[in-house]
Amino acid sequence: MTIAHEFGKDVLLTGWGHSRFGKLSEETLESLIVKVATEAIANSGLDAGSIDEIVLGQFNSGMMPLSFTSSLALQTDPALANVPATRVENACASGSAAVQQGVKSLLAGTARNVLVIGAEKMTQAPASVVGAALLGADYDTAGKESTTGFTGLFAAVAKDYEARYGKVGDVLGSIAAKNHRNGVDNPYAQLRKDLGEEFCRTVSERNPMVADPLRRTDCSPVSDGAAAVVLSTSRTSGAATSPVRLTGFGHANDFLPAARRDSTAFAATRMSFERAFAMAGTRLDELDFLEVHDCFTIAELLMYEAAGLTEAGQGSRAITEGWVHREGRLPVNVSGGLKAKGHPVGATGVSQHVIAAMQLSGTAGAMQLPQARRAAVQNMGGLGVANYVSVLESM
Repeated sequence: MTIAHEFGKDVLLTGWGHSRFGKLSEETLESLIVKVATEAIANSGLDAGSIDEIVLGQFNSGMMPLSFTSSLALQTDPALANVPATRVENACASGSAAVQQGVKSLLAGTARNVLVIGAEKMTQAPASVVGAALLGADYDTAGKESTTGFTGLFAAVAKDYEARYGKVGDVLGSIAAKNHRNGVDNPYAQLRKDLGEEFCRTVSERNPMVADPLRRTDCSPVSDGAAAVVLSTSRTSGAATSPVRLTGFGHANDFLPAARRDSTAFAATRMSFERAFAMAGTRLDELDFLEVHDCFTIAELLMYEAAGLTEAGQGSRAITEGWVHREGRLPVNVSGGLKAKGHPVGATGVSQHVIAAMQLSGTAGAMQLPQARRAAVQNMGGLGVANYVSVLESM
């Protein structure tokens, strides 16, 4: 089974755009949206008048005064006037929520071409505002004072994991080092420096402990950025690259209170993988790479297990035995992941789809893998609460 078999129509990524991620003081949310939307439409070969719907993924949660942003994309081209536009939000998975909303419009037959954008401006806000905004995605700590924010929540997960399976500090350092090394080749990445395993494993003045056992190098940075993709039901003439096919998708939400979740199982994440693989009619061992939501290195470790790469408690094997390195049997986060690429919250899920499409169309430049035919991307909101997976393949 694939989407085409189940619904009788294709879902293709026909054009995409991506901004640099980082502290983009010269950009506004509007300018970022317009920039990537212009690029995505142009690369799809369509004219703006052929866009039937726009979906914008943006978290915001008080990080910007303007909270009604759905129509900003109309600034891209006068031909977009009166096109239906909706902003969707599902915490750090807002980008993939937007992608799936666009997919469902195509499958419902209400649109033939949907422009999906993910965007976020974060660096202009004080650290306290960003921290409070992100904690708004957690049932137990929303609205409360915290010195460690979401880092503290994932640090607690890491401690729970260590209590069950043993110390993972060096393993997390190796994950960070891998992603920083990969980020060097990503022209969009915020952090493009190979820091090395020794630095990432060691607490130092330049790499302090943020929340034990997570060091600064275990945490993704605060970022600005945007990405966009055009989803279509058929090939578009004049496209800049070959399209990429979406063959399956999965979405699963877990309970919001932490007490109702196993902190190291990420059960809903696992379910989102299973649903996507079932719809795509594929297995993990048929994939050529993964892009996963490594907001913290412990999250990537748990994604190895949730995806089915290893059994529970064995995720360290994937990194220590080289499986997930660029040259390994299943490269993970060749883009540098959120760890090095950056994490402008609403943009992340769309960015993951764009990076995967670049790989699958052979246009990833220095990031390009020699064999890239099928991939999955995984995007997560909250601490394993809102979970999205897409399976993509080259054509």
